[in-house]
Amino acid sequence: MKKVGIVMGSDFDLPIVEKAVEVLKEFNVPYEVHIYSAHRTPVQARDFALNAKNNGIGVIIASAGMAAHLAGAMAANTTLPVIGIPCKSTISDGLDALLSTVQMPSGIPVATVAVNGGKNAGLLAIQILAVNDEELSNKLDENRKQEAEKVLNKDKNLIL
Repeated sequence: MKKVGIVMGSDFDLPIVEKAVEVLKEFNVPYEVHIYSAHRTPVQARDFALNAKNNGIGVIIASAGMAAHLAGAMAANTTLPVIGIPCKSTISDGLDALLSTVQMPSGIPVATVAVNGGKNAGLLAIQILAVNDEELSNKLDENRKQEAEKVLNKDKNLIL
């Protein structure tokens, strides 16, 4: 199975990235995590993206706040799917990061989840890998059923 490569622009993003890691662990999907900045360590960030495919990575998750150029920097240097997690900062409640992540130029796509959406980034990475992995696809189907059951149980037990 291919790995998920996770990069964050700063260790401030660790609580958000941990949510993606929790999901990957739940589904037994291999991953690796790094701190690379699009601006402060551009050579290392570029090298990671350029070599990701040869290093067994199938999807990249990139988490960054403020200017949030990391996902775009990853996507510019690989044809692997890149999922951007815009992170909330003290500026604009994360709107700046969301716009920086989602507004990519034509030809360099980045899938973008919600601000601080680590869990959904993990799930989306798993869905991408599951396209060619029936066992993983079945695990996703089972997970969806379990999530639906949780909601229906809450509905059943609702008392006002």
